[in-house]
Amino acid sequence: MQLPVRPSAVVFDMDGLLFDTETLYEAAIMAAAVEGGHKMTPVLFRRMLGGAWLNNRALLVDHFGAAFPVEAFRTAWMRHFDRMADTRLVLKPGAVELLCTLDELRLPRAIATSSSSHTVRHHLAAHGLTERFDAIVAHGDYVFSKPAPDPYLKAAERLGVEPRLCLALEDSFNGIQSASSAGMMVVMVPDLLEPTDGIRALCSFVADDLHVVRGLLLAPSSAGQTVPQEPPCNGADQD
Repeated sequence: MQLPVRPSAVVFDMDGLLFDTETLYEAAIMAAAVEGGHKMTPVLFRRMLGGAWLNNRALLVDHFGAAFPVEAFRTAWMRHFDRMADTRLVLKPGAVELLCTLDELRLPRAIATSSSSHTVRHHLAAHGLTERFDAIVAHGDYVFSKPAPDPYLKAAERLGVEPRLCLALEDSFNGIQSASSAGMMVVMVPDLLEPTDGIRALCSFVADDLHVVRGLLLAPSSAGQTVPQEPPCNGADQD
């Protein structure tokens, strides 16, 4: 499989794509539900993947009812998540190798996420990746959250690259709809969600992991452009 054209920039989602955090968010929300005596289901949680808090807040209130203590629940959820992330925050397989390849190919890259800027910087710093991204687009940097195109359009703007020449890497349905509607090439790397036929139609490719994404960038494009092979990157992860 080939990308339609060689991208001029790459835009990463963060949770579930760059970091293995969606499993932590799920464990944390289940712990918060038990603590508060609420019945949370995996199906409901998966509907929240890739969404901003305002959207997820509405989902929770719609599911549990107007009397649900949604803000207190969020506080408990984040408390459990922060505790888990302090010791269990890991990169997804192939993340470091992919970043090294982008360095060799001199391709700029950004993060476009529904998480806060503080959370992004915390996670990047925890793995020494703060200087590996040219731009960060986080909650508050755009008007409408995923699945609207705003986060990805803002990332393209900050990178100075046309959206159609950007490759977006996503794991959630909300994120794929966002990047696709922004006019970007999209590769899905599934995490907790497997692609539906409709989601596959929005993607140029569905990759098993970020190692596969790296291979796509090193392969010739369908437009006939070739990409040079690069030497191994020192410090690559051992996943």
